[in-house]
Amino acid sequence: MSGKFFALVLHSHIPYVLAHGSWPHGMDWLYEAAAETYLPLLDVFGRLAAEGISARTSVSFTPVLMEQLKDPVFVKGFDEYLRMKIAIAAEDGAVFARTGNDSLRPLAATWEAWYRKLLEDFHGRTDGDIIGAFRSLQDRGHVEVLTSAATHGYFALLSRDESIRQQVRQGLFTYRKYFGRESRGFWIPECAYRPGYAWKNPFGDGDAYPRLGVDEILGQEGLGYFFVDSHLLKGGEAKGVYIDRFPGLKLLWEKYRAAYHPTEELARDPYAAYAAYPSEVPFFARDDVSGSQVWSRDMGYPGDGDYLEFHKKHFPGGMRYWRITSGEADLGLKEPYEPARTASKTEAHAAHFVAVLEGALAAKGAGAVVALYDTELFGHWWHEGPEWLYRVIKKLQASPVRPATAGGALEALPPSATIALPEGSWGKGGFHWIWLNEDTAWIWKKIYRIEAAAAALTPRLARFDRRLLKQFFREKYLLESSDWPFLVSTWSARDYAENRAAEHYERALTLYGWLEAGRALGPAEVLLLEVFESEDRIFEEVVLPDGTVI
Repeated sequence: MSGKFFALVLHSHIPYVLAHGSWPHGMDWLYEAAAETYLPLLDVFGRLAAEGISARTSVSFTPVLMEQLKDPVFVKGFDEYLRMKIAIAAEDGAVFARTGNDSLRPLAATWEAWYRKLLEDFHGRTDGDIIGAFRSLQDRGHVEVLTSAATHGYFALLSRDESIRQQVRQGLFTYRKYFGRESRGFWIPECAYRPGYAWKNPFGDGDAYPRLGVDEILGQEGLGYFFVDSHLLKGGEAKGVYIDRFPGLKLLWEKYRAAYHPTEELARDPYAAYAAYPSEVPFFARDDVSGSQVWSRDMGYPGDGDYLEFHKKHFPGGMRYWRITSGEADLGLKEPYEPARTASKTEAHAAHFVAVLEGALAAKGAGAVVALYDTELFGHWWHEGPEWLYRVIKKLQASPVRPATAGGALEALPPSATIALPEGSWGKGGFHWIWLNEDTAWIWKKIYRIEAAAAALTPRLARFDRRLLKQFFREKYLLESSDWPFLVSTWSARDYAENRAAEHYERALTLYGWLEAGRALGPAEVLLLEVFESEDRIFEEVVLPDGTVI
């Protein structure tokens, strides 16, 4: 088989926020993503299906996100959130009417109708089950749903292969539970890949020891393919400009560089699939050209002056009533949003994007442009993104480039060669700086302490109380979330992330102490355990390091 394909891959992830705050950080992240991204995309895929068009898009969900979207607490809270937004829009409209603000008053009515439709869709089209709606789309052949690591652990920096394997196994188990089949593809969190070599703790503790490559673990667990960032395929140094800013990164890089011996240089076609050495697990690399058209607010479509401005909100309800106007315009100079002006823009931008795809593959007999994006970019960060996507997929029906799931593209275009991948991620600088630096080192030291505790427990798992064991590994999973160091480094929710990392560490350490003590808990300890279980109840079934499910 052969052909020319556009393989869109959307990665969906929100850290565990149930029972951990609401605004400005916490549950509102989940509600906003559901309202502004997941439901609008379901609407797009449903509209296309009604027109006889399969979107043939790949969508990954992290297990931690699946668990939250399936939780009755989310269903109830999201209903209340949508009703609150309807009330806010109605109140804003009344205020604009009283004050004679004729430019914003129609927008308030638009938002009120928009949220009412979301509420109807949530209880109608999805029956309160967003994950179930995506399962239905997959079962009907319109999308491909992929899994990821349990809590989005940053694989390249975890200190033990067992931790990576457990994150993978929990991801596979949770996917199977909610989608009723095996996941073929896997999204490596942050596209953070590490080959096998004699790895050394980035803080210099202990001797170097042999580690499997991430691809080897995926292959051993039965996964069929994964994704990396474009610079890994090109084979260039991925260390980035931050390597000298933190000694731990330099240590990791030097250990990797000493062990990495690339195979003979190949003419590496960015529009082909490859197999990773030595596992032979297929992978795709993210396409730079098409990616910049959507990722970049400065150079890409989302920065158009007629699109909705994300950063300016109306006090006190937080509704958005302004358009970008220009990238240089101060927030105070933003002009009112005019939805009617965006239709021609999404149409033009969709046509341009299809032309970009056709141009990329024009000289090729076969190939696949693989575009990787955070799902939340479509709708949440770029309000018009779902409508743009609808128009792109429609236009591809008349193009030599056809939409395809990643799995479908792989079937049509099997790996063309086996190559050894370098280490890196899709983070700034290409290596690990965003997640490991002078401000986040303390988080990794805590992760490594709990990884060591888990390793100490593993040979004796059958001896321990199942309830305590389950909660210990829940806290370990939550501590390993890549979100905490990312949010610290980017200052986007620094205090919240620092508190969450410290909290999960202390809870895991407490549970480890109880497990090693091997005695019955006292009344105060039982009450504390109940708090842990109430606030951190992720994964009703936990996959232990030995593969046992409890």
